[in-house]
Amino acid sequence: MKKLGFGLMRLPLTNEEDQTSINQELLNQMVDYFLAQGFTYFDTAYRYHKGLSELATRKALVERHPRESYQLADKMPTFFVTKHEDYERFFNEQLEKCGVSYFDYYLLHTLGVKNYANTLEHGGFEFIDKMKKEGKIRHAGFSFHDKAEVLDRILTEHPEMEFVQLQINYIDWEHETIESRKCYELAVKHQKPIIVMEPVKGGALANVPEEAEKLFKAYHPEMSVASWAVRFAASLDHVFMVLSGMSDLEQMVDNISYMQDIVPLNEDEKAIIDQAAQIINSSIAIPCTACGYCVEGCPQKIAIPDYFALYNNVKRFRLVPAHRTYYSNFIENYGKAGDCIGCKQCEEHCPQHLKIVENLQEVSRIFDR
Repeated sequence: MKKLGFGLMRLPLTNEEDQTSINQELLNQMVDYFLAQGFTYFDTAYRYHKGLSELATRKALVERHPRESYQLADKMPTFFVTKHEDYERFFNEQLEKCGVSYFDYYLLHTLGVKNYANTLEHGGFEFIDKMKKEGKIRHAGFSFHDKAEVLDRILTEHPEMEFVQLQINYIDWEHETIESRKCYELAVKHQKPIIVMEPVKGGALANVPEEAEKLFKAYHPEMSVASWAVRFAASLDHVFMVLSGMSDLEQMVDNISYMQDIVPLNEDEKAIIDQAAQIINSSIAIPCTACGYCVEGCPQKIAIPDYFALYNNVKRFRLVPAHRTYYSNFIENYGKAGDCIGCKQCEEHCPQHLKIVENLQEVSRIFDR
């Protein structure tokens, strides 16, 4: 199995402001190309694209290609479970939406201290074991967003988990909250194969400051900036899959160009990445990956990731009239940054553990004038 996986979280859209407007025709083309190049791993989840990713995956992949020609991964929405019966309800719904009788890889989604406690309380691990015995799950694991000590506890208490999906990229490698390196080392210690998510940090590492880009291009003029981030993750021992949330064919062609026959980073390249990371870290005001989990259920309907992207752009460059135009267009359909009531529901769902309420106050200071 080749090391690049198609993350079905940032699918092509016909309307960039509407996550439900999936461009099915383009997605079909991307799936066909991906498979034709020998890549076979696809990763979806219950909440991606407001519940439509699984259906789009069925149309593009399952209904158009032999079941044995690909591996499909899906995830149990642990954050929506309130009783044991929910597991079977969600799981059966996912099988139906995807149009399959089993999942090759199945994950407990976003385990951290809170969701882990919820999973223990409602018998999530027992349910996963039952589905494995029935042949409906081939390989079971979990995705993780929390401190390394929590990961150590989960892997110690549940050694039956076969793999772990971690957020790993060269910006978060030494991050004091995300602890990419520490989590990676713990997974290795527990001898668990690793799937990498967010290798390009929601696209942020494809659009780096000019100073960092010059470092990359001076060494590899022909390679994309994003390729450095994906290769960083793919070069790590014990990593068997690197997911990329590709939203157009151009991104896919680029990823495949260097992942077809992956060449691990050499020492010079590692040193360049270290230099670039220092430059990038000094330029990112709010390290948001635009996953959108914060938006679901926001009582004020605030377009949090979009406002943070605008804010980061202002901080990286400067405030120009176009920024205010974008913001004005957003608030026609969404709440303003200043409309935040401080309920912090968004912060509970943020995999990056951002202080969203405080950051929105800063965004409001700049734009709500």
